[in-house]
Amino acid sequence: MGKPDQPRDAKGRWTSRNSLAAAATAGVVAVVGVGVSAGGGGAATLDSAASQALKGKSSGKSAGKNSAKKGRHSEAWQRLGWRQLKKTAKQELKCGPHSFGEVRKFFLRHPCADLDRMFVTVDDSSGNTIAVSVAWVKMPKASEASDLKRLIDRHGTGNVALYGETHHGSRFTGENYDSRLRQRLVVIAESAPVTGRPSEATLETAVEIAVEFPSP
Repeated sequence: MGKPDQPRDAKGRWTSRNSLAAAATAGVVAVVGVGVSAGGGGAATLDSAASQALKGKSSGKSAGKNSAKKGRHSEAWQRLGWRQLKKTAKQELKCGPHSFGEVRKFFLRHPCADLDRMFVTVDDSSGNTIAVSVAWVKMPKASEASDLKRLIDRHGTGNVALYGETHHGSRFTGENYDSRLRQRLVVIAESAPVTGRPSEATLETAVEIAVEFPSP
């Protein structure tokens, strides 16, 4: 997963160079904004409005994660002001045939106990449609689950084959990825644009919510 020269963010997830550049630019703008606000009330008002908007987004994401943890799929997206459009899921008995790279070799040595995969599309209320794919891999032992997550999170080692069609040019590249470990369970989530031009932050938020969903 990811590309040979693809960087990672502070959490170790694959990200694009464009998103890193955008983050750096945002930091410069923020510094300039502070300087201007010191000189005029109008700029200070803008800073206050921006601060409130950021707090609102953070609150919505936190509420979305809480709903996701409870298995309330539609509600989780609604907390962000988004809308779930379509959801399909499938259960598999074996992980080997539904994986690739070193991850597939891992499953040949350590067969999984269960594999559930889900594909969902959501509308972000800004004219964009996002595809999100989630895989829940249950291993026989917690130590095997830990080893699997460590392998999947490493660059260029492959992954579980994500479920769901990627129409309209949408494709999962590993750039917007998250994973979670809970005892014998490894959860993997990726997102990709379907229509429109969702921001990197939006795509990242999608996986942060999706990775919290409990297995079906």
